[in-house]
Amino acid sequence: MTDYRSIDFSPLIAASEDEVVTRSLVQDVALPSGGTLALITLDNGRDHTRPNTLGPRTLQELGNVLDDLRRRASAGEIAAVAVTGKPFIFAAGADLSKVSTLATEQNARLMAQFGHFVLGKFGELGVPSFAFVNGLALGGAMEIALHCDYRTLDASTAALAFPEVFLGIIPGWGGATIVPNLIGIEQALEIIVSNPLKNNRMLKPKQAFEMGLFDAMFGAASFLERSITWADAVVTGAEKVERKHVPGKLERLTKWPAAIKIARDTLKARIGTTARAPYVALDLLSAAKDNDLARGFEREDEALAQLISGDQFAASVYAFDLVQKRAKRPAGAPDKELAKPVRKVGVIGAGLMASQFALLFARKLRVPVLITDLDQSRVDKGLEYIRGEIDKMLDKGRLSVDDANQIKALVRGTTDKSQYADCDWVIEAVFEELGVKQQVFSEIESIVSETAVLATNTSSLSVEEIGERLEHPERLVGFHFFNPVAVMPLIEVVRTPATDDDTLATAMVIAKKLGKSAVITADRPGFVVNRLLAKVMGEAARALDAGTPLPVVERAFAPIGLPMGPFELIDLVGWKVAAHVQDTMVAAFPDRFYASENLHRLADVDEPLVKSKHGKVEDLSKAGKKAVTLGKTSVSEEEILQRVEDELAREIKIMLDEQVVAAAEDIDLCLILGAGWPFQAGGATPYLDRSGASERAFGGAFHEPRIAGAQARAAV
Repeated sequence: MTDYRSIDFSPLIAASEDEVVTRSLVQDVALPSGGTLALITLDNGRDHTRPNTLGPRTLQELGNVLDDLRRRASAGEIAAVAVTGKPFIFAAGADLSKVSTLATEQNARLMAQFGHFVLGKFGELGVPSFAFVNGLALGGAMEIALHCDYRTLDASTAALAFPEVFLGIIPGWGGATIVPNLIGIEQALEIIVSNPLKNNRMLKPKQAFEMGLFDAMFGAASFLERSITWADAVVTGAEKVERKHVPGKLERLTKWPAAIKIARDTLKARIGTTARAPYVALDLLSAAKDNDLARGFEREDEALAQLISGDQFAASVYAFDLVQKRAKRPAGAPDKELAKPVRKVGVIGAGLMASQFALLFARKLRVPVLITDLDQSRVDKGLEYIRGEIDKMLDKGRLSVDDANQIKALVRGTTDKSQYADCDWVIEAVFEELGVKQQVFSEIESIVSETAVLATNTSSLSVEEIGERLEHPERLVGFHFFNPVAVMPLIEVVRTPATDDDTLATAMVIAKKLGKSAVITADRPGFVVNRLLAKVMGEAARALDAGTPLPVVERAFAPIGLPMGPFELIDLVGWKVAAHVQDTMVAAFPDRFYASENLHRLADVDEPLVKSKHGKVEDLSKAGKKAVTLGKTSVSEEEILQRVEDELAREIKIMLDEQVVAAAEDIDLCLILGAGWPFQAGGATPYLDRSGASERAFGGAFHEPRIAGAQARAAV
């Protein structure tokens, strides 16, 4: 068993000189029964925009405070110890920026061991320890609470989670060992593995309490007072704490291994085997069945050391920074003060896409929204869809009755385009055909005011050409959503040579108000996401056309770690749409993109694919095989993968040279938010650098130094 007291942690402390330290401030609180509770408050001295974080120097101070409290407890000065956070925030876990700079294997292991050493002191005080979780608690913060003897929770807490697997690591300060032995293996799998992979899903306070992570839950108004009173009752024995979710012997013998096997099989079917962290987490949770905390902590130490110093964590931190920082300060965005006020929105069309737009604008902007179409029946159908979606949100508790009624009242439909006259923002969602869009905008420009912004949702057409018939093309901007509109977080904002700063600023402000991340792109075919997905789909189609079995083609893409294979993606976006995008890209760049006639043939088949119960593509259906004409030259998985890697690297380099976006980081941001490119890959460009594709394609790299873990850097 590791003796953490014998380890020299000074190199770790020395390496974190610039850490924003979260202080451990102690005050004595008189308990109703007459004893004294020492209350530790975690506070980094910053406001709510900078949550408490847990770096090496923060842990050092907390450890010193706990040593002093242990001395006081042995002297009979205190009856209990509790830890809470500054207003609304317990702590946001380990400081990722700090962890990434400490990412040698030695420092990574020391960071894991230091966490276990310090947090373990909560169980060695000689008096009961309590965690009063008064707000946001993520990762290491949850583990602070787990190391305490008892835990209370503020019912208004904004977020609770173990997000580590989402970031390419594991809960390594006790979470992977303590959680399953506290709440059972099935619930542990949900919060440690499943939730992070569902776009980092958080727990609501009621869920966390009912799962058994906390012993009591109190309202925000009197949370601290009631927690202290409750703790006093526990100390005196008046309150007996029962934990009904603690697994028994039968669960450990039967349910535990079965749950792990099901989880492992489900992971393989849904995400493949490229991502390391989910499988390391599974191994730790499986081993935790022995309920040996000391051995479990040693396993966590080793797992965290390997993961933090590896490529996937380095890439995940890069991706996390893109989503958390770059997305909030978009490159090339004009001053937001230039944005025009938007008091009424017009949506041209009433089909599914248009209806999704109208609902989103009404929900997020809370301004009147007008939809229109060629006849009243189509308008009525669109309004019916919108009201139905609002009712669903009401039923699920995502909207109050008042909110639902307000949003319904904001959306109107008409066939009278003159009612667009007072709209400040008009977006079209009509058929993806240049002439149709040109005609729609020519007609609407004569109706709306001179200051109104015109937006097109085109996915592949030239925005500049769409605006050719406009008298004021400077007010036209591309505003490309991804489907489903409510879910997908990316909007590609397309600036033409004519688009003025006022229009662009308005588009960026609107995107933010809609809760989306916006990336500014030049008006080039396919913009970013569709252009690069066309590469992926084109190379898949090329291999299939040559005679490669479809399952081989799907497997070839697995090492990239994409959420789905190329033909599963084509099936999702629609075969006709995929064929149209390929044709558009081939028309623009005939020497670089591949168009397959078989895509058009499969688009005419009702069910061209056979799928597993998890939705994964297994092969072409009988009808699909009958529809296509294939060659007899099968290509290996390795050759397909290298070909798509090289083609992506070459195309991205061209896009950067063409200044489609400001930097490689914007390419990656688009692919992460718009195409589900995995965090552990870091987007496309770090992956292409690591795989050697950048060097093969253009003799260089997208990032210098390369975004890679300490293990890879040491090997170079």
